[in-house]
This record gives sequence, structure tokens and C-alpha cells, in this order.
Amino acid sequence: MANSAEDQEHPVEAFGWAATQPKGLLSPFNFSRRATGDHDVRFKVLYCGICHSDLHAVNNDWGLSLYPIVPGHEVVGEVTEVGKEVKKVKVGDKVGVGCMIGACHACDDCNNDLENYCPGMILTYSSTYHDGTVTHGGYSDHMVAHHRYVVLFPDTMPLHAGAPLLCAGITVYSPLKYYGLAEPGKHVGVVGLGGLGHLAVKFARALGAKVTVISTSHSKQDEALHRLGAHSFLLSSDQHQMQEATGTMDGIIDTVSAVHSLSPLIKLLKSHGKLVMVGAPEKPFELLVFPDLAMGRKMVGGSAIGGMKETQEMIDFAAKHNVTADVEVIPMDYVNTAMERLARADVRYRFVIDIGNSLAATKL
Repeated sequence: MANSAEDQEHPVEAFGWAATQPKGLLSPFNFSRRATGDHDVRFKVLYCGICHSDLHAVNNDWGLSLYPIVPGHEVVGEVTEVGKEVKKVKVGDKVGVGCMIGACHACDDCNNDLENYCPGMILTYSSTYHDGTVTHGGYSDHMVAHHRYVVLFPDTMPLHAGAPLLCAGITVYSPLKYYGLAEPGKHVGVVGLGGLGHLAVKFARALGAKVTVISTSHSKQDEALHRLGAHSFLLSSDQHQMQEATGTMDGIIDTVSAVHSLSPLIKLLKSHGKLVMVGAPEKPFELLVFPDLAMGRKMVGGSAIGGMKETQEMIDFAAKHNVTADVEVIPMDYVNTAMERLARADVRYRFVIDIGNSLAATKL
């Protein structure tokens, strides 16, 4: 899997923004990437989304960060070079890289196009690649990745609004498909109306489901119903509304990362219903097996992004059905302010950095 020794001896200069310590500010950073190997694709980064995971990684909230850290795993741009064994893309194509850039390619998960569940999965940034180098993400001028981890963007998909689909989009699309909720007539609840939630609404609708947004905030109702196209809105703090909705949903996609009670949500499910957790809470949940799960044979499951085959499927589906993220495009030097705003949920619904038009002006 590693490139040749000769390739490793001729690294390519790169420039981006990095954090050098936990909870530190991002600042200009010179580094290098490997030369383009036979199976690699190199592309100029044009846009990169800011995921809440980037904030967690910069702060080392999960205790896994490797510093200096160049975040960014919703990366899109234009191909500038391909290795001689690459057939799927060519120079000039628009492509993206999501949350991972490597795996073992030998385990059952990899053999079933589920690289995202491979024990040897390599994250796009703050991880260790096959050659022993630390990976760096898309807050940078260019990327290089094995062609297996490169997604081809259809011409009809706008890059700035499509970038967040590489993380937030596949995170909600995959469980809708896997848990049997992507069918006309299914009733799907979406908990939370943020970066993940607004895309869950859009994908569930495009897949033919009836969609109900479940939120603690009445202020989200108009947005959910009249702009995002949800069929109904459920205020979770209203006990009467929750009681009226008992046993009405086939499944719920829970996008909230804060710890919250699952019991009221499970009660909304029909028998055999599924509550799918895609948020990333830092503390464990309390779960009642009886009566919440046992009485109705209900399920609480999880899901994390998707394999590369499914990610390409998702991008193609999104382009066909005009599913894009709602974004606020920002220049590179606004990134620290954007991180502060993200921490207080002051974004609707995803920051995207205009790397192509603003990064070069910040060079050291």
C-alpha cells in the first residue's frame, strides 16, 4: 500500500492552516505531502467544509489528535495529476475526499465496500498513513490520495454546496439506506436541525419518505416545514404533541451530539422501529431495555459515514435530486471565528472555506 522509497524521498511542498496544540488557534503552516504514486490522485483544493469533528479534533476532545493538525475532511477540488494506474478520474475532473484516505483492503469490511468499518481505516487528517507519515486534511492548497478514496463529482453538483456531503451527507444517507428507511411511505423522524439534520431531511424526502423534524426549539418549525420541506414538526418539549405521535414512526435519525433522553424518542417508534444514532456524544446514554425496547421489538443502532462505493452512490443521487448542503462560504482567515461560532451553533448549516480564492493570500 505504501508508495515507493523514491516517492517518499521527493515530497511535494504544501501549505495550509494548522493547530499546534489542544484548543489552540489555527494559523498558517508549511508542510509536505508525498509524491504522486502509481495509484494516487492529486488535486488542487477549491473548497473545504468545516465539520464539528474538526472542532473536536483541534481541541483534542477525544484524546486522539496528532499535532500539528491540519483539519478538513469535506474536501473538493480539481485534479492536477494522476498515477499511471489510475483509470477512474483524469486531470481536470472535479473530485472530493471525505473522512478517510486508507484502509487494509484485505478484511471482510474492505472486501464488502465498507472501508469505513475496517479496523485499519486511516482518517484523512490526524492519523498515521501506511508510510508512517501523519495525514493532513483539506484546510490546505492541495491533497493527494489513493484513487479508491476519491469521489468523482458530477458536473451538475456545485462544489461549495456539495463539499459537506462527503461527511454530513453520507453520515445520514447510509443509515437511511441500511436500516430500510429509504422507501416511499416510510415515516422518518429527524432529531436536530443542524449540519447533519438538515441533510437528513433533504435525503429522506428525496428517497420518498414522510419526514417529521423533532426539535426542542419551536423557532425551527418554519425552517423545517417551509424551507427544508419536512412534512411535519414535533416539539419534543410539548408532552401533548409527543403523546399524540406515539407509535407513528418507522425510524428516527438522531443527529444530536449532546446527551439527551432516548426513552421519549423510542416511544415514537412503531413496533420493529429503529432509532439510529449518528451524533457523537462525549458521554454514555441511559437506555431502558424494558419496556422501551422489548415491548415492540425496537432497536437502537448506530452508523458512521459510509464506504467509498456508497459515498459515490450518494453524490450521484444528490446531484440527480438536487440535494445540497446549506452553506456559509468563508475566507481562510475567518476560520478561527468560524470555529467559535460553530461551538455555539451559530451557523446555518455548514461553514465552507473558499480555499481556492483565499488561502494563497495568507501564506507566510
